[in-house]
Amino acid sequence: MEIIGIDKDKIKAISSKKDESSDILKFRLDSYNNFLNIGMPKYGPKIDINFDKIVYYKSNEVDDKIQSDWSNVLRPITDKLNELGVIESEKHLSGMGVQWESEVIYHSMVDEIRDKNIIFTSIEEGFKKCPEIFSKYFGKIVKNDENKFAALNSAVFSGGSFIYVPPYTKLDRPLQSYFRINSRNMGQFERTLIVVDHDSEIEYIEGCTATSYSESSLHAAVVEIYVGERSKCRYSSIQNWAKNVYNLVTKRAVVEKDGVMEWMDGNLGSKVTMKYPACILKGDNSTGVCISIGLASSNQEIDSGARMIHLGHNTKSTIISKSISRDGGNSSYRGKVYIDSKASNSSADVKCDTLILDDLSKSDTWPDNSCYNGDSTLEHEASVAKISEDNLFYMMSRGIERERAIELIILGFIERFRRELPVEYAVELNQLIKSNL
Repeated sequence: MEIIGIDKDKIKAISSKKDESSDILKFRLDSYNNFLNIGMPKYGPKIDINFDKIVYYKSNEVDDKIQSDWSNVLRPITDKLNELGVIESEKHLSGMGVQWESEVIYHSMVDEIRDKNIIFTSIEEGFKKCPEIFSKYFGKIVKNDENKFAALNSAVFSGGSFIYVPPYTKLDRPLQSYFRINSRNMGQFERTLIVVDHDSEIEYIEGCTATSYSESSLHAAVVEIYVGERSKCRYSSIQNWAKNVYNLVTKRAVVEKDGVMEWMDGNLGSKVTMKYPACILKGDNSTGVCISIGLASSNQEIDSGARMIHLGHNTKSTIISKSISRDGGNSSYRGKVYIDSKASNSSADVKCDTLILDDLSKSDTWPDNSCYNGDSTLEHEASVAKISEDNLFYMMSRGIERERAIELIILGFIERFRRELPVEYAVELNQLIKSNL
């Protein structure tokens, strides 16, 4: 089944294909009206998308069932996933979900997940298994009139992950979802909802790739995360979209008392990326962290950063942004820190570092920082640098080739981000960095 272009009848067809309730269909149609009425973003890179040519839904499996055995997945798909190292990485995880085009095609969990009553499934199965959780959180953290692309996702969402972690539960190994765009003009609109109940902890990893075509593809995801009291969630994302993909994502977490939310965000591909993971620090003593890297090469614009909204007392946030520009690329930071008048004794620390590798490239910093009480502190520092010829000369004088010396300097520049990843994903990141230089 393939749906090209968007209107109410096509949205109804997607909903019918998924056998959804009337409430979900109403949510989709309301979201579509919002999409029509909301204009394009007035900031950031230029977005030139012909919405009538986008493929909004495409399924691949003959029976559309989610498989738990790779031998039941179509051979061309498993061959590609093997090539990308996705299947091999599964042995390091507590569970894995794989989305190909519009549908989740594979899902697995180790016995530990089931024994701890953790729910890890597709968004569609989540609606059916946990309607009370969805009525409380779905579309509440990121509303369907938030921006044009959040509204579009809400109208045509398909696939994605739902995770529920019950109280007093901790996973020793991460869960992972992998997303692949493999067709021309494809739009991928996964929806992720993670609920970490009180006194629990989880780590989730997201990987993304796409086949490169001359026509533009669109990735417009929405991620909603609820972090309960004294709980912790870490969400690591490494996206390596092809250079024909518009990557326009809305990610937000609400953090309750003594909770911790950590975003690890790597942006290495795409034609245009606009992504600003956010933490709403609602509870007292809650903490938000976002460590991100952006690497932009020729004909790429990476516009990324983070948003930290301090509402509770004694809240803390840290934003560390590392941007690299080469061959005429533009990798920029855009962020917002807001400390409310009632968020006394709070602190926010923002550090933006940019490495520009040639005279053709550029980087901008667009901070929006506000503090509305006298008991809190907000610090912002930024630096822009080029690779020192003296450093290169020193390394080359010791037998290191120039290209390898540049590579080592860049890997050192993003060391904080690499250090926060599991070992096997830090190795993968190193390979991606090398392939993009």
